[in-house]
Amino acid sequence: MGNAIPVKHDAIFRLDIQSVTATATKSYINLGHLRSAVKSIEQGIGTTFQQMLQLKPDVDKLPPNQAADLEQLSFQLYTGKAVNPRELAAKRKDLLDNIHKQPGLEYFLLPKPYNALCNAAQQGPVVILNSHASECDGIIILNPTSEPVHVSFPNVTLQQLHSQQKMLKELLGCCNGFTSKTVKECFEEILTWLWSNVVDPVYQVLASCGIFSGRLWWLPTGLFTGLPFHASPSADEFIPSYTATLESLMVAQAKKSSNKQKVGVVGVTHTDQGGRNYLKGVEEEVKKICSMIPNHDLECLEGEHATPDAVKFQLQNCSWVHLACHGTQDLVEPTKSRLLLYNGNLELETILQMPLSNAQFVFLAACQTAMGDTELMNESFHLGGGFIAAGFRSAVASMWSMNDQDGPLVAEKFYSHLFLDGQQPQTSDTAEALHLAVRELKARGVPYERWIPFIHMGV
Repeated sequence: MGNAIPVKHDAIFRLDIQSVTATATKSYINLGHLRSAVKSIEQGIGTTFQQMLQLKPDVDKLPPNQAADLEQLSFQLYTGKAVNPRELAAKRKDLLDNIHKQPGLEYFLLPKPYNALCNAAQQGPVVILNSHASECDGIIILNPTSEPVHVSFPNVTLQQLHSQQKMLKELLGCCNGFTSKTVKECFEEILTWLWSNVVDPVYQVLASCGIFSGRLWWLPTGLFTGLPFHASPSADEFIPSYTATLESLMVAQAKKSSNKQKVGVVGVTHTDQGGRNYLKGVEEEVKKICSMIPNHDLECLEGEHATPDAVKFQLQNCSWVHLACHGTQDLVEPTKSRLLLYNGNLELETILQMPLSNAQFVFLAACQTAMGDTELMNESFHLGGGFIAAGFRSAVASMWSMNDQDGPLVAEKFYSHLFLDGQQPQTSDTAEALHLAVRELKARGVPYERWIPFIHMGV
């Protein structure tokens, strides 16, 4: 704790925590101890993500002096730039030890027991996917009161998952916004395989439990990470979302809705830095969004007005934010991933350090905002996940570069659902809004590579 993210990732890679977690989880599954399996996988995945959540603690329940001390120590560690992070971490641990001695705070910021983790499924089932050399499995948390349920994937092997990952990567390398029969057939092969071997078995178990539709969260780990489970054929019964960990979903659920329902829209067709395609659809996208939102609830930044400082101010003052611009992933140093704005960039590291008390929802209409590191799949930390860690309850992101011409249609369908009849938007409705927007793309016959990348994360 307190070290820079590349240092943490190097340690995770050297210790092979991903394999250790998968093995421990599989052992619990074999013993029929599904509650322990859930705790095992939660503690072993998203280590970086979970530490960042811990370093932005909710201190409302603490005495004022302890709250102030914890916030100060956590912030110094959060930046990853402390001169002596070990000393700070030790002080923080001593403070937490004292906090745990107080009634009602025994588990404050500690790994949660299953009877707490299961609350992640309060709005719908959470499907955890575990990839192991002996066998791949799923665990479904149906709701906070039912026992978790096991799903076996007898036809799924690590080699097959590798093959699906490789095929998807090769497809994305040759699409470049165009399509061909070969690409179409390959996408259909991937989606059919996912449906037959993973999604349909999950749906069958849900049906046996009396669940046939509604919200559904995917929590893929290991080689399951990055595969488009939300896009499988015949998968329209459920409204899919993703979450990096159970804890992150619970944090988003617990955060109160903001009284300040102001919407910020950023549109950057081109930067002044060169080397990037002109986003010709952004102007129409922004125009459509602004036409659906009352002026007193809207703050729009376009072109030369969309500077890093202006966008930072908007992120802190708006509860809903739509970012239509170029974005870049940095897989070596994820916090260096950035939005390309006018007259400069806005790095994820800066966003993570900002006080975002109003943050509710962000739509990242930028490139590759949900693409993570293929070497450390359980630690994939992309722009979309970064905004969730920063304090946003929900996010829409893209698994790969979206097609510029789809932005206006998706935005129109998405926001027309949220602002229907002049109503105030609800964060809990954003997954359904994206579901309807993507359904419209599919109905218009756009190629797979243009509608699959859109995903929803969080509440």
